[in-house]
Amino acid sequence: MAENLMDALSIKTVTVSKELVIMEMPITNTVKQPMGFLHGGATVALAETAASIGGLQHIHPNEQSIAGLEINCNHLKAKKEGWIQAKASPIHVGKKTMVWEIKIVDEKEDLIAISRCTLAVIQLHHP
Repeated sequence: MAENLMDALSIKTVTVSKELVIMEMPITNTVKQPMGFLHGGATVALAETAASIGGLQHIHPNEQSIAGLEINCNHLKAKKEGWIQAKASPIHVGKKTMVWEIKIVDEKEDLIAISRCTLAVIQLHHP
């Protein structure tokens, strides 16, 4: 049984830094819509996951956390097989919000989707 969404969608981390996060996801039946194409929601989940992992690199994990505030995604090309890769880079890193651009490419480096995700930086309360 999957422990989280990354497990459920078979998302793997390739690269993690403050300036670039790369994650990939295979196109399996789990991430397809009923017509057999990659589901846009799975693509968006990959994009937000990459942005969120990137956001974590900019915070103090004992004092703060990250949550998706808004995401948009333009789906540019349909896929039925292979894999896709999210390449997330920060546009803005602030004290309360971050904005990340995520390019989704396939194994040929063709652009499949482009996304922008706004993250909220949440202050954790300690007893």
